Amino acid sequence: MGKYLVMIYDDEAKWAAADPSVMERNHLNHQAFVAANAGAVVGGAQLGESPTATSIRSDGNGGYVVTDGTFAETKEVMGGYYLIEAADLDEALAIAKQVPSPMGGVEVRPLVNGG
Repeated sequence: MGKYLVMIYDDEAKWAAADPSVMERNHLNHQAFVAANAGAVVGGAQLGESPTATSIRSDGNGGYVVTDGTFAETKEVMGGYYLIEAADLDEALAIAKQVPSPMGGVEVRPLVNGG
C-alpha cells in the first residue's frame, strides 16, 4: 500500500458567486465520499481561502522572502486535500475520481517512500 495526496483545486470566484445551498450540498458530498472510502482516507481538510496564504521562498543567499498569497497567481487554487492509502496509482486515481470538486478538479501525487 502506498500513500497519495489528493489535492483539490477550486475556482474561488465561482464559490463566492454560488448559492449557499451549493456549498452545503458539496459539504454533504464530501461527507459521503469519506464514508464510502473510509478504508482509504487517512486524513484531509479544507484550507483557508487563498488570500490567507503566505509563501516563503529562498532568496538564494541563505535568507528568505516571505510574501502574502499563493506561490502562483492562477484561476484555481488548492482548497483542500485528502491523504489516502491505495494499492497503486490506478486505485488512487479511482478513489480520487470520486472526490467532489464541482468548481475545479483534483491532482494526485504519491508520497515519496510511502510517507
